[in-house]
Amino acid sequence: MTYLPYGKAAGGPWSVEITPSLAGWTYSGLRVADLTGAPLEFDTGEEEMIVLPLAGSCTVEVAGETFVLAGRGSVFEGPSDFAYLPIGVRATLSGSGRIALPSARATRALPPRHVPASRVPVEIRGAGQASRQVNNFCAPGVFDCDKLMAVEVLTPGGNWSSYPPHKHDTPNPGEAVLEEVYYFEVAGDGLGYQRVYSSERGQVDTLAEVSSGDVVLVPYGYHGPSMAAPGYDLYYLNVLAGPAEERSMAFCDDPRHAWIRSSWSGQDIDPRLPFGGRA
Repeated sequence: MTYLPYGKAAGGPWSVEITPSLAGWTYSGLRVADLTGAPLEFDTGEEEMIVLPLAGSCTVEVAGETFVLAGRGSVFEGPSDFAYLPIGVRATLSGSGRIALPSARATRALPPRHVPASRVPVEIRGAGQASRQVNNFCAPGVFDCDKLMAVEVLTPGGNWSSYPPHKHDTPNPGEAVLEEVYYFEVAGDGLGYQRVYSSERGQVDTLAEVSSGDVVLVPYGYHGPSMAAPGYDLYYLNVLAGPAEERSMAFCDDPRHAWIRSSWSGQDIDPRLPFGGRA
């Protein structure tokens, strides 16, 4: 199953709990907690994690460190500060809000860290109706992890992102093998759509109508477009990890649609970007 509507992946204290075993793969995971003031304690175990406020703020206690995350009002208000949790530690979260914990099964223990929102690179990709924003908070070359990679993508209503469709499932030059999680939020209780389809690696055929809290898993195959319905801005958190020793998000476009990239030349960037007023 690649599409998990809100509530389908809930478990224990988590409104979303995607573990490698639940997803049927090896590395990538995601948890989402709705904090209401009572502390939430958990062990990271074999997974390195990032504590990322989606809405609200929290305090993180881990390995003798305390990090206060200022957070944000919503995912459409710009990047958030975040904290890194290494493998093999016990952590406590307290505060109020919706908190995401992208994760990856790892072997290298790195120190806990806090990164302010001001240090999160914001990138505008595409043009015209393919304009979108990427908050590269945990991309390779931006933030050091063992296996984990994660970015936030924001797409104005009526636009397409994850476009042209692409894949990262085969060890080819210029392509990394990755397991990917899409976690969605949609402004105004709206809707969007996510496409995942077959590659030479395996058969998959998903066209999901997504709303806030929904998850789409991509074990292999081409994925995209992610479609924001007119009137409803679309957000998704991408969590990626794979077997390579060096972290890479390298991908391969569907050759039938790769020409789309050249069509952006001369098109204007959507003036609604960036969300949060920073690029």
